Amino acid sequence: MTDKPKRRRPLVAENRYGSKARAAASKSATKTRAKPKPKAKAKRTAKPARKRRGGILGFLSGLVRWFFRLIWVITSRSVLAGLAILALFVGYYYTTLPPAGEMSDGRAGGSVTMLDYKGEVFAWRGDQFGGAVTAENVSPHLMNAVVATEDKRFFRHFGLSPRGIASAVRINLSEGRGPLSGHGGSTITQQTAKLLCLGEPFDVTSGQTEAEYEAECRRGSLKRKAKEAVYAMAMEAKYSKNEILSIYLNRAYMGGGAYGAEAAAQRFFGKQAAVLNPAESAMLAGLLTAPSTLSPTSNLERSRNRAATVLRLMKEQGYLSDEEEAAAQASPAALSEAAQARAGGAFADWVMSTGPEFFTRKTTEDVIIRTTLDQRMQRAAEDGLNWVFENKVRAGSKAQAAIVVMSADGAVRAMVGGRKTKVSGAFNRATQALRQTGSAFKPFVYAAALDLGYSPNDLVDDSPYCLNIPGSGQWCPKNYTKRFVGQTTMTNALAKSLNIPAVKISESVGRQTVSAVASQFGIKNDLATGPALALGASESTLIEMTGAFAGILNGGSSVTPFGLIDLRLRGDSEPLMGTGGGIGERVIQEDAAGQLIYMMEKVVSEGTGKRAQFGGRQIAGKTGTTSAAKDAWFIGFSADYVAGVWMGYDDNTPLKGVTGGGLPAEIFREAMKRVHEGVPIKPLPMVDPAPAQVIFEGDVNEVTPFPQSQQNNRPASIIDQVLQDIFGGSGSGSGTSNPTGGDR
Repeated sequence: MTDKPKRRRPLVAENRYGSKARAAASKSATKTRAKPKPKAKAKRTAKPARKRRGGILGFLSGLVRWFFRLIWVITSRSVLAGLAILALFVGYYYTTLPPAGEMSDGRAGGSVTMLDYKGEVFAWRGDQFGGAVTAENVSPHLMNAVVATEDKRFFRHFGLSPRGIASAVRINLSEGRGPLSGHGGSTITQQTAKLLCLGEPFDVTSGQTEAEYEAECRRGSLKRKAKEAVYAMAMEAKYSKNEILSIYLNRAYMGGGAYGAEAAAQRFFGKQAAVLNPAESAMLAGLLTAPSTLSPTSNLERSRNRAATVLRLMKEQGYLSDEEEAAAQASPAALSEAAQARAGGAFADWVMSTGPEFFTRKTTEDVIIRTTLDQRMQRAAEDGLNWVFENKVRAGSKAQAAIVVMSADGAVRAMVGGRKTKVSGAFNRATQALRQTGSAFKPFVYAAALDLGYSPNDLVDDSPYCLNIPGSGQWCPKNYTKRFVGQTTMTNALAKSLNIPAVKISESVGRQTVSAVASQFGIKNDLATGPALALGASESTLIEMTGAFAGILNGGSSVTPFGLIDLRLRGDSEPLMGTGGGIGERVIQEDAAGQLIYMMEKVVSEGTGKRAQFGGRQIAGKTGTTSAAKDAWFIGFSADYVAGVWMGYDDNTPLKGVTGGGLPAEIFREAMKRVHEGVPIKPLPMVDPAPAQVIFEGDVNEVTPFPQSQQNNRPASIIDQVLQDIFGGSGSGSGTSNPTGGDR
């Protein structure tokens, strides 16, 4: 034992109470452990805030964060606002777009389609529109070619191609241009929007020309591009892809005056757009890039090269198999016969100038004109001219020539306005060139005499002869050969193109009478008033002269050359107008015309026009060469057709070694030989002449009238008055051009 007391345990909390309290506490603890309370959802504890830097660095850091937060807020709000504004603009354009079917024809003007005498198309003028096509009825090859060439993602985008735009910008920048200059990256929808001029129609009252309007529609400013994009998206919302493609195929310009696929198919291939083959489709699709320079009527080889590229694109994109592409490449598209004629050339230009302006040059309608043209004869005239220049004219010669072929009633069958036959809008030497006629005028002198009762066998003295011209002095005409033949018949005088007999006869019958006969036959320009009138000192056009000779062939009635038979609007069955030409009033008696034909036949068979003979046919005509050989003519006819040929230089340079009986007669022969292929031979309507009588005897300035016995059945009052005027003086008048004319 120890005397130290035992140390007591320290009291703890549970021991501060009695046993009952401990038992209750133990029970409560056990109960709590048996049924634990559900735990509350654990709250996400925030990360402890980063301690911001203090000082200047902290301030700058906060400022940057605030700035970027502001940029984000502004940008997001701006994008949303921009999208809302864009939606409003798209919605606005959406409401303004008409139904797709109303947007096929976008031309401001009309067109003229010309048919030959058989009813076949040979020329077009103005803005052609052959009719509306749709993506469903057009040739699938054409639709595929357009998509492959212009917009291969057309069926996958919403009107814009971001990839295409980015690619175009990259190419433009790499080539040193502005981002919007050059390649545009435009989709077919955007191109269609541009063709529609973004819904802005041409206003004729605005003072703006159509060319200025089109230039404004094609302008590539940033504002215009943005508007174009909005308009394209509106079109995508309004129309189906096929409708957009249909509008594009109808409004796109494809060269040669053709707007739309149907017009282009008719223009170049003479067929409908629904039946185009792959090669033809590729050629049309290739024109969309540069329709004027790639037009097959301008450069067929270049157009075919472009078409070959389109065919390769079609194969790469799965529109053609290897075999189909190879076949199309081996057989490139060929132009129709009408397309090869290059829009009708000089004849079509002339027809357009003769019709009413509001139905031709300024038409707002689609007009159909039926004409007198014979395409076979047109080719014959062109081939004949080309043959002579290739075989008879020195290489490099700048000499020009023109041809007109017509029927005896004035219906023009062929016309060549110059050596370049496959052009339109060029200077037409057949209708626009006023040239001195030379001895080609002499038939009208003899026509006046024959109508007054002279006979082809009447004699005239070819000897030195002079007239006193008041104010000019003495005028003495000479023959081309500088020789005189003495007494000769009127027939021989015309056949040899003697000048002195022509002047004597003209003075006998009266210059006024000769002028009246020539004017009534169709020579409309002012005629010379002096004695040189008989030698062709006056000017005329080839078509007038040819028409006047047609009057001789038809028996002595005047002729107005014409090319237009009738004119109607497309879709109408009845014409609005008919021809404005044809046979008119009688100028000389039929017997006189028959006798003149007899005399003119001798020009070809025995005289200066021998080179014009061909095929054993009877040909009548007259040669003509002006002073210093500035102009050379041959105009003649068979029993069926009349043809006139002029040759010379546009600047009046003299021809070297050329007379009317030379190259012009040969051009006539080569052209008419081809014109008459398959035409039966018929005799000329000639009248045998009466027996010979002496018309003129005596010396200088002395004119002896017909014997009185020859003046029976003549209008004595007229001839006596004319002769009275002659005998009253020694000659009067003015004009001394071509004193030594005539032909060889």
